Amino acid sequence: MSKRFSSLNGHDFMELVFAGADALRTHAENVNALNVFPVPDGDTGTNMNLTVTSGVEELRKRPSSHLGKAAEALSKGLLMGARGNSGVILSQLFRGFAKGVQELESANVQQFAAALQNGVDTAYKAVVRPVEGTILTVSREAAKHGLQVAKRASDILELMEEVLDKGKETLARTPDMLPVLKQVGVVDAGGQGLIYIYEGFLAVLRGDKAPTGIAPVAAFASFAEPGAVAGRNLAAELHGQGGHEPKRAQAKMSAEDIEHGYCTEFMLHVTPGKTKGFTFEEGKFRQQLSEFGDSLLVVSDDELVKVHIHAELPGDVMNLAMKYGDLSRIKIENMRDQHAHIIMEEAADNAEEAAYGLPITPVNAYAKASAARKPFGFVAVAMGDGISEILTSVGVDVVLSGGQTMNPSTEDIVNAARSIEADTVFVLPNNSNIILAAQQAVELIEDKQIVVIPTKTIPQGLAAVLAFQENADAKRNEAAMKDALTRIVSGQVTFAVRDTTIDGMEIKEGEFIGIREGQIVASEPVLLDACKKLLGAMITEDSEIVTILTGADAKEEDTEALAAYIAEAAPSVEVETHPGGQPLYAYIFSVE
Repeated sequence: MSKRFSSLNGHDFMELVFAGADALRTHAENVNALNVFPVPDGDTGTNMNLTVTSGVEELRKRPSSHLGKAAEALSKGLLMGARGNSGVILSQLFRGFAKGVQELESANVQQFAAALQNGVDTAYKAVVRPVEGTILTVSREAAKHGLQVAKRASDILELMEEVLDKGKETLARTPDMLPVLKQVGVVDAGGQGLIYIYEGFLAVLRGDKAPTGIAPVAAFASFAEPGAVAGRNLAAELHGQGGHEPKRAQAKMSAEDIEHGYCTEFMLHVTPGKTKGFTFEEGKFRQQLSEFGDSLLVVSDDELVKVHIHAELPGDVMNLAMKYGDLSRIKIENMRDQHAHIIMEEAADNAEEAAYGLPITPVNAYAKASAARKPFGFVAVAMGDGISEILTSVGVDVVLSGGQTMNPSTEDIVNAARSIEADTVFVLPNNSNIILAAQQAVELIEDKQIVVIPTKTIPQGLAAVLAFQENADAKRNEAAMKDALTRIVSGQVTFAVRDTTIDGMEIKEGEFIGIREGQIVASEPVLLDACKKLLGAMITEDSEIVTILTGADAKEEDTEALAAYIAEAAPSVEVETHPGGQPLYAYIFSVE
């Protein structure tokens, strides 16, 4: 039975948000499937889901019957948790909405519609070059129609029904606005995610659904480490031991104690009959995985399987899993790197306590003497042990784990920048889907200058940091680093996760695809053939250096064959090879 909503207060709004979050969680994989490129890391649904999760968590911490206060809590959570371009735009939509109702205890139909429009205006301001046929278009047309409906409607249910209908109508037209969508035959992923949220809103207004308010990705985003004790603050307990005992339990370990160095998580979507001779049985699958490492968790729900394992060779784990189906939500973290950071933090904390006589808190952590502050610092985003080591070796202070498969949130970037004692911190997103989140972080830090260099690839990030000059000021360095991006051609090779046609190129599931500066230029059944075709599209007579970053699963013989191919095809070009360790991408190439 539908409820009459002539106005909406904070508690009503919370019900809408919880239901919208649940709807998005339920359909997150559908949104991921709409990503245009057939690469194995489509993540729009995951990014939006994680963004909304952060907003829901903040709203649950700060519930209010005052609409303005409830909307502000949601906005803060979304802002800090925003991941990926669609996640950032979503956060801006609700940021503008919150500003539109900030003084209101409750909103009537006209005020609610005006707040939706204010959200659209705010989101458009956040995007430098808005593209038609995206979540922006869907939100704009829906809100614009809502303003007209509000002139005659007396109930928010009626308003939301028409807003949703207009949003769906606009979503259906996105392929006509964005050619690449039409080529692939899908609607915009971000726009579809927004529609799912609005459907959750409408379900509550109609009385069809009782929102759970459960954090949307709690079941699948990550697992607590085995041995974790619910409800105990282990850090606080350790802190109370006195002296300079480690506050973090991991600091008591030695790096040599970590036998299996990579914390690996992913979702397996079981596809019966994918590989001859491999029939999925949860017990058998768990036993097979146990041979690769420890801390193993396998949770099966029909054809969806969540895997967590500490392994030394995560590529082998995923190769086995892929015999049973397709992978998504892949996350690989180097636990030895994490351990090293913990040890360093312990040493810094102990030194600081000795100097100041204070326990370390988020506030005290920035109370260091000004003499310790340096002029410049760097935050970079990367995935792969080798790539992280390279970035660190050339001067990057903090390497955030992330990239295609797991975009860091705005809060992750903020915290990383704040952890560096520097007057100016340069941020290298190294992925086009992280740039907006990085730019959003700039607004949230006041005690230092944050400069985002819009690097879209790892090679661009390396070129930027190598162009940095210690003796130049921030403005000159920003210009030099941006200029360095223009002198690099980036490429990467991965595999297609579905059949599709892009720019007239027929791509078959399982083929290896070569991507040059974001455009697919090769699709071949054989890895080396795809690599050679991609390199042929990258190397010119003016090229001087080709850098090869090998992926986690790259074979030495293939890498040697590629180096030989380059030497024969372009004898004057110098070839450098480094272990990158990146998952999913067999090779990353840089040509300069």
